[in-house]
Amino acid sequence: MLQELENLKEKYRQLTLSLSDPALISDQQKLKELSKQRAELEPIVQKYNIYQKIQKDIQGSRSLIDDPEIEPELKELASEELKELEEQEEKVKEELMVLLLPKDPNDSKDVFLEIRAGAGGDEASIFAQDLFRMYTRYAEKKGWKYEVMSTSHSPIGGFKEIVINIRGDKVYSQLKYESGVHRVQRVPQTEASGRIHTSTVTVAVLPEADDVDIHLDSKELKIEAFGASGPGGQSVNRNYTAIRVTHMPTGMTVSCQDEKSQHRNKEKALRILRSRLLDIAQREQDEQIAKDRKSQIGTGERSEKIRTYNFPQSRVTDHRLNLTLHRLENILDGELDDIIDAMTVHYQAQMMGKTQEKFQ
Repeated sequence: MLQELENLKEKYRQLTLSLSDPALISDQQKLKELSKQRAELEPIVQKYNIYQKIQKDIQGSRSLIDDPEIEPELKELASEELKELEEQEEKVKEELMVLLLPKDPNDSKDVFLEIRAGAGGDEASIFAQDLFRMYTRYAEKKGWKYEVMSTSHSPIGGFKEIVINIRGDKVYSQLKYESGVHRVQRVPQTEASGRIHTSTVTVAVLPEADDVDIHLDSKELKIEAFGASGPGGQSVNRNYTAIRVTHMPTGMTVSCQDEKSQHRNKEKALRILRSRLLDIAQREQDEQIAKDRKSQIGTGERSEKIRTYNFPQSRVTDHRLNLTLHRLENILDGELDDIIDAMTVHYQAQMMGKTQEKFQ
């Protein structure tokens, strides 16, 4: 591990030298690429420099303690300092291991958040709307921007399905553990007897694919225009502005009708399609290189029940962490940081457990 850190430090030094080359100014693409690489290495190198200084100070304190000519009072001070330095060393070592964990290449990407009503009929559609509000409120608190890409309304209110695009700083890194089945337990507004019903909503978080990630061949696309519909199925647009795109090799279909422009609906549909195809490709790759994927937290499996929202007890339980919080109203208002931070720390702890023995 220390050799790896030395290699990264040398790479950082070489990148710094390269960026000072005046000839690089004419190649903006390479300049941007090298600057990004250097920025990614900078926090690791800075932390490693701190670690090396602590190591040097530890050696100095031990030398004083072992020196027979040093007075007892000074040795006692050196012993106290050594204890503090060793505590700092452990803390910085853990921080370094976190920085060295394998990076998810999608962490910096924007996302498509897909929310679909599952079991539970109308109540599931209403809860899908509640989750839509929860995630958009969370996005607002983080300073992110969001845009509704596609909706399918339920006749009594709520959503059968809604897709939103969320843009901002490292959105995927924060939301990637939200994929899965969300369960709600409450008394529906339509329930006269006051019985508690259980319904489910499925959430999928897809990193937004760039053009270079997934190339769409126009020959493999079937694009159809149709009249848009509103809640309840009534016609709200007799012009054929809604768009349905079918990816013929996979049979995957995406429809968008929320925009008044056919061009805008087509653009949205293609963006969603590209990200869904990227998600499929990544899942296939994950299965090949990690057969133990199901044992990892945050696998994003669509069938995995990850969380329960219990209204009678004002309780939210994340089943992956066995974490229970009794402030359901605040969480549904977008206060998700405690859950998301706990997921991130838990995942990091798992990864660190696999790499800790290497730090010698």
